[in-house]
Amino acid sequence: MKLLTHNFLSSAFLKNVKIGYPLTLKVTSAEIVESEFDPDFTKRMLTKVEFPALVDAAKAVATVKPIEIPTEKPADWEQNETFLNQVYRLLNCVDVTAGELVCPETRRVFSIRDGIPNMLANEDEVD
Repeated sequence: MKLLTHNFLSSAFLKNVKIGYPLTLKVTSAEIVESEFDPDFTKRMLTKVEFPALVDAAKAVATVKPIEIPTEKPADWEQNETFLNQVYRLLNCVDVTAGELVCPETRRVFSIRDGIPNMLANEDEVD
């Protein structure tokens, strides 16, 4: 599961969950799958992702795989190639292969296996 995917997932479909975001990421294993840097894509995604949630997810990955994590979005982020490259790698190159996603409100756990998050809920868990 890419960290870009994680940034858009929510457990708001569960009963008694108002927001369900961001899901807490617990990483058992992760890998880095390099891809060609695309600054335009990164700039577009930075207007859509929740940057603090991305940083928290990256910190969870760093417990099993060393990665560079920018702690804040610089004022010149659109022209800062180093920052854009770091964010691109976080969004597109980090692949969580095993772990868990945890609902921040109910503590419901969703497993990640072979890079695929299982967000299926039981019938009695949804409205």
